[in-house]
Amino acid sequence: MKGKHLAFIISGIIIIDQALKFYIKTHYFLHENHAVLGSNGVVPNFSLYFVENEGMAWGWKFGGDFGKIVLTLFRLFAVIWGVFLLKGFIEKKYHKGFIICAGMIFAGALGNLIDSMFYGIIFENSSDCFPNVAHLFPKDGGYASFLHGKVVDMLYFPIIKIEHLPSWIPFWGGSEFTFFDPIFNFADASISVGVMVILLFQKTFFKLEHTEEQPVITTVE
Repeated sequence: MKGKHLAFIISGIIIIDQALKFYIKTHYFLHENHAVLGSNGVVPNFSLYFVENEGMAWGWKFGGDFGKIVLTLFRLFAVIWGVFLLKGFIEKKYHKGFIICAGMIFAGALGNLIDSMFYGIIFENSSDCFPNVAHLFPKDGGYASFLHGKVVDMLYFPIIKIEHLPSWIPFWGGSEFTFFDPIFNFADASISVGVMVILLFQKTFFKLEHTEEQPVITTVE
């Protein structure tokens, strides 16, 4: 696989991820939630739900402001290291599918890194008061300094949602239950799909070529 082809795939993922984040950030107020394509949604239980997080993928958090800096720097070094890894995979002619998956993971990490590094500078803080939305490049400056930006999430896909669990279920009886509750973004999805495909097809991606040793025939004169 050629490097320019992988660069095209990575660029496409970044463009889609950032375009969606820019749209949500500048058109939705915080915690605004809309079903996809209609009041009931074409896809069951799928909606755009605007939230921001200061931590890891899928809305997980990590150690407050200090943890935020550590995580952002870790992402930065991981992305830089990833450039050399991808270059090595291409030069060593790894399986095309593996290279694409590695590129997806790289693109997802870079997509969230862009949020953490720059969104605090270029956006004003989002409000949860209708109809206020954040503006790009505000006159009074952004809501945070370099490396302190929040990651924008918006994809909400609760597969199963039960308003009241049966009362006989210990601890959670009578309460609401949602299966697959995280709100994520396109970058998170790219990382997850890349990892899952590598795990599912690892035998294909890392198949070793076995060569049978030819018997040595000796002749006695």
